[in-house]
Amino acid sequence: MIKKIILLSFMIILFSHTNQSFADNDKLVILHTQSGDITIEFFTEDAPKHVENFIKLAESGFYDRTVFHRVIKDFMIQGGDPKTTPGGYQSISEWGTGDPGYSIDAEFNDIKHNRGIVSMARAMDPNSAGSQFFIVHKDSNFLDGQYTVFGRIVTQESFETLDKIANLETPPDGSIPFDWGKGEILSAEVVDRSDVPNMLTLGEPERTTVEKTESGPYTNKKLGISFMAPEGWLLQELQKTSPNVPDVVAVGPKIDGMSATLTLSVVYSDGRSLEEKIAESRNNLKSSIDAGELQIISEKEEKIQNKESFITEAIGKFDVKNSTVNVKFREIVISTPEKFYTFTYSNSEENFDRYLEEFETTVGSFKILNEPEKESESPYQDFGENNKEGGGCLIATAAFGSELAPQVQQLREIRDNIVLSTHSGTAFMTGFNQLYYSFSPAIADYERENPIFKEAVKLAITPMLSTLSILNHVDVDSEEEMLGYGVGIIMLNAGIYIVGPAILIYRIRK
Repeated sequence: MIKKIILLSFMIILFSHTNQSFADNDKLVILHTQSGDITIEFFTEDAPKHVENFIKLAESGFYDRTVFHRVIKDFMIQGGDPKTTPGGYQSISEWGTGDPGYSIDAEFNDIKHNRGIVSMARAMDPNSAGSQFFIVHKDSNFLDGQYTVFGRIVTQESFETLDKIANLETPPDGSIPFDWGKGEILSAEVVDRSDVPNMLTLGEPERTTVEKTESGPYTNKKLGISFMAPEGWLLQELQKTSPNVPDVVAVGPKIDGMSATLTLSVVYSDGRSLEEKIAESRNNLKSSIDAGELQIISEKEEKIQNKESFITEAIGKFDVKNSTVNVKFREIVISTPEKFYTFTYSNSEENFDRYLEEFETTVGSFKILNEPEKESESPYQDFGENNKEGGGCLIATAAFGSELAPQVQQLREIRDNIVLSTHSGTAFMTGFNQLYYSFSPAIADYERENPIFKEAVKLAITPMLSTLSILNHVDVDSEEEMLGYGVGIIMLNAGIYIVGPAILIYRIRK
């Protein structure tokens, strides 16, 4: 079922990302620092609220005498905290905790966090940005889609100043430079673009994968799927930052200010039936339905390509640019024992039927690549895939609906793309699964029955998830490298779960 937050975020895509200029604000901001000037241009169409907020704060003098208090070479420099101003703090330990007294909702977009990009800092809550921002020192694309990009630096001096501040010496246990005065913003000046004669020619900012679909099927080997996207639509693969974020988006022509959109989202079933999946989605939408913001028009079960499927049509009301827009949706959830594949088509209510046939053609052409005749016979059931002989995977059950869910999804990708790409990795996973599923279903069942036990398991598996994620940051090009990293991670986990506790118990007893 369509979740409200995803609908709102994709409304931004529909209204903002088709045939637009990339830097369409005549205002620029120059940060005059102790180490030189940093000139910033803005992506108003991508993040209008953040751009408006940043310019407003700069005009008011809010950023004057603030300090780039968080400096990490080859990553980024962060500033904008009012507590870093003279008299704004009692202890330097308060730096990084200040804000303007309000927060801004996220405007995540598809601009990559490459060198020179200006993005908004935030806390764990995606909608907690206020005044603190950061400038990327070295490409950091793992941030893409998780922080709001709203500008970039545009002069040679800006990049030189960025390098000077990023290279300030910091203590080993902190990111506040010893000579933090060289990272002080003396003043923030709002100027017209015409007042900056030495701007670099940077062109369109790099975005996550976008391509114009041609004749022929779209294939995604990572997801193991293919389908015929409407010809000529812009196709984009999104970074999967949470299970609710679609994996693929196709954007059609803009009509009456809005573009038709088709999305595909692939999530693991984690032992849930199609009925349970739909019930969970309906529960998440209850508040929007009760408030009259979303109306379910029809629901029905159907067989699509001999698979159980559920089709929903709905109309949502959205406030966009001081007006209300009615957006109609058709969502089709295709269920397999292992995964749910959700296609969603959205368009304005008036133009909904215009591309409905193309959507039906896309769904009809959908194929799961290398699909076994009996999916339950796959030898690689792990990290949350449904186990037919018992209650499922203890890791997925503990992580489901928690902050660990994205990490488990990442582990599935590591398994599919790294571990199973080598013979040694495949052999290990086969043996691991035989052992793991000898006890996992029983524990997973108990986790569902006992929330306290589930929290204990979640706490216990956190170190293991962190160590396994190391594989996401290395290049495995041979059997020897796979064995080397694999043995290293096994030894690391042995130290965490066996050696460490044994030493602690020994010392306590002694």
